This record gives sequence, structure tokens and C-alpha cells, in this order.
Amino acid sequence: MSNHKLISFLFLRFLGGIYLIAFLSLLIQITGLIGNHGILPVKEFLASISSNTNTNNFLIAPTVCWLNSDDVFLNLLCIIGAIFSVLLIFNFTSIICLVILWFTYLSLTIACQTFLSFQWDNLLLETGFLCIFLAPIRLNLKQCQEPPQLIIFLFNLLLFKLMFFSGLVKIASGDIAWKTLTALNYHYQTQPIPNIISYFTYWTPSWFHKLCCLTMFTIELIVPFFIFGKKSFKLIAFTSITVFQIIIFATGNYCFFNILAILLCLFLLNDEIIQRIFPRLNSNKSEVKTNWLPKWIIVSFTVLTIVINSVHFSRILGLNITWPQFIGTIYIKISPFRIINNYGLFSIMTTTRPEIIIEGSNDFKIWKPYEFKYKPGRTKTPPPFIAPHQPRLDWQMWFAALGSFHNNPWFIRLCVRLLQDSKDVINLLEKNPFPKSPPKYLRALIYDYRFSNLYTLKTKGIWWERELKGLYLPVVTLIGDKLTIIPDTVTKE
Repeated sequence: MSNHKLISFLFLRFLGGIYLIAFLSLLIQITGLIGNHGILPVKEFLASISSNTNTNNFLIAPTVCWLNSDDVFLNLLCIIGAIFSVLLIFNFTSIICLVILWFTYLSLTIACQTFLSFQWDNLLLETGFLCIFLAPIRLNLKQCQEPPQLIIFLFNLLLFKLMFFSGLVKIASGDIAWKTLTALNYHYQTQPIPNIISYFTYWTPSWFHKLCCLTMFTIELIVPFFIFGKKSFKLIAFTSITVFQIIIFATGNYCFFNILAILLCLFLLNDEIIQRIFPRLNSNKSEVKTNWLPKWIIVSFTVLTIVINSVHFSRILGLNITWPQFIGTIYIKISPFRIINNYGLFSIMTTTRPEIIIEGSNDFKIWKPYEFKYKPGRTKTPPPFIAPHQPRLDWQMWFAALGSFHNNPWFIRLCVRLLQDSKDVINLLEKNPFPKSPPKYLRALIYDYRFSNLYTLKTKGIWWERELKGLYLPVVTLIGDKLTIIPDTVTKE
């Protein structure tokens, strides 16, 4: 039987590092996102839930912010998360750390609403919850024991789901770019926040993009089945998925997602392989006898996980399966806790890159742009390397540009805060063109952004070329606290 004592020990230490990244990344943004003067104040969010439901509020929105949602408390949650992440890294009372880390991040994920609605946030929660089953119950500074085989199976199932579902949604969507293997012809330019490597990869030949796309489908649709094979197949899966995630990490800014995906691959190995690579590591030295959670709990959760994942699978395929009512009830009840999630990125490939540029003015004549820290704006600013940090507002601006301000109410709130000169929100930006007092008017223009060609970059230092497409948001002003559109106004660049 495979030995995973050392694997489990290392897995929990690395997970502590990922939690630390997540909490620190959020700490420097949270006040501007959901603070009292932020874009989507959590107080208003929780109040709206209370006024619209007769059921237990916590079961709908499981967050500790029901107790307190002031700015100081929100920052304290991030700090507590960071502290317990460090404790987990140093293997101090693992199971207590894991419970606190999972619930703290769940609380922040719920409180941050759309800003923490990404699949990697759910992946971290699902992984963190599984690790509660992984850690021993007894507290000991040196914990290391062979984990239950069912828990190892659940980790492998999670990795399988992450990879296979990602390939499946692309096929099921019917998107022509994936069908013709041309999706990567666009991806490096149109992804949320490209980096410099994205730029140069974009200009590689079309045949190379098609080959990479075909390789991607192989890794996402075929290799995942190797996860449940013999040692040699597991090694192929480990190598393929790890290299795949490293390439994605290098050519895009997807915060801690790729690191976490690589960490999940660790259970495809065993202690023997780890000790060959790092001979000084010895799981036997730190082994202790300890009690696991009752076996019936682990078996029950395993069955629940398989059933809920089957529901996810059927929905991706569009299968009209009538599930028993109790399964539907369980599905609805556990969904807010994000312990068994659905995955699948980029089911539809965006082939153009619309970008929103917000501008302010006091006289309708001179319009000055607000500069964001990381998303494309100025054409001579190179695409940045920011992973594993995720600038949540910059990411949401990418999604907003794909729709309209009507279906992105948070964007309206952003404009209100800019006109109110909210310092917490201004701190999320790179440049405030109105440092002394806020402008009287705002507008948002929509541009089509494209990577400049290599010659233009070399001769002019221009990374992006852009073309004005029109208005995203008409000229607006504040009347009281309400954002009001100025009628019969004509705006030009």
C-alpha cells in the first residue's frame, strides 16, 4: 500500500503557504472592496439578506461577519487568517488551524461577494475542508501518520474534477474557437491580466497555438484518468499536470490557482519518491499514533462527494436527470459552504479585448483618466507579473467590459465612490487624476485593446494598441448619494 505520511505532512505545510498568500493579498484590498466606504459594503449586503429571507441567515450566507462587519474587524479576519497560516506552516496544532483557516476564508469569501467569486477561491475552500479530514485529531507538534485511503481518493477525485471538468466545459460549450483549436490564438491577449510572457507567446506561429491547444485537451480530458491508475500512470499524470500548470502560471496572472493545482498533484506521489528526491526527509521520525475521525464520517462524506459531483457532471453535459428530492435538498443546503464545487475555466474563449477607461471632468471639456494598477490602460505600460497576488477590482473590470453597466451594479457603486472621493477605493487604483477634490462628472469609455506588433514595441515602446468603440457609461454626476445620468450630453475622447 502506498505510503503517504510524509506527503500529508508536506501537503499541510504548503497549504498553509497558499492560505497565507490568499489572506495577505486580500488584506491590502478588503477595505476598498467591502469596507464601510468600499465598493460593496458588507453591512449593506448582509442587511439585504436579512430583509429578504425568513430562514436562518447564516445558512444562506455562512460568514462570521454577521457578528461584526466594521473595517477593523474585516482587516482583523485577514490578519487572523495570516497568523494561523503561519502556525500551519510550522505544524502547530494542525486541525485547529485548518478549521479556523477554512471558516475564516469562507467568511471572507461570502462577505466579499462578487470579488471573491472565482473558482480558485472555491478550490481553496474545498481543499482546505478536505484537509480537516487529513489532519490528526490529537494535538502534537510532530504529527505525521498514514491518512485514510478514502481521503487520498477524495484528493485525487478533486484533482480529476478540476482537470477533466475544465476540458469538458470547453467541449460542451460548442465554442468554435475550441472546436477549431484556435482558442490560444486569442487567449494570451484576451485573458484578464496578461504578463510580458503572454505578449511574446501571443506572437508565436498559429500552428504552435493549435499544437498547444491539442496538448491542453489531452492533459484535461485524457490524462486525468491516469490519476486512478498504477504508479507509472500516476507519475505521467503528475508530470503532465504539473508542467501544464507551470506554463499557465508563467503566461498569465491567476493568483494562487496554479500553485494550488500543483499541490493537489502531490498525492499522486508517495513517500518513497519524495525521500529519493529529498533523502534527509524521514516520515518515521515524526510519526505519532493518533485517532482519526470516525470511519463512518469519512465514508459518509465520500459518498456525499461522489453524489454531488455526479450532479455537477450531469449539468455540464446538459443531461436531464431527475435526481431524488433529498439529493436536491442536500445540494442546495451545502452549496453556500462551498465544500463540493464545480469547475471549468474559459468554456467560451473571448476573441476580442474590450477595456473600460473611466474618466472624470469638471467642465465637460477636459477629461482625465483613472489609472488602474494592473489592468491594461496606458499603451506604453508593459503587462505586469503579479501572481500569486490577485487584484480583485482589476479582475472584475475585465468581466464588466464583457457586458454592460446594467448587469454590473458594483460598477455603478465604484463610480459613486470615485465621485465621493472614497480614499479606501482610491487606494485600489494606481493614479487619481483629481488628488485635491473629486470631479463633478464621470464617464466610462470602451476601447478595443490589442497587443502591438513586435516592430512597434521595439521602435516605439508601445505594448498595446487601442481603438475607441464608444460609451460604456454615459456622463454621470452625484445628486445626493444617487448616481444620475446627465441627459442630452455628447462625449468625445
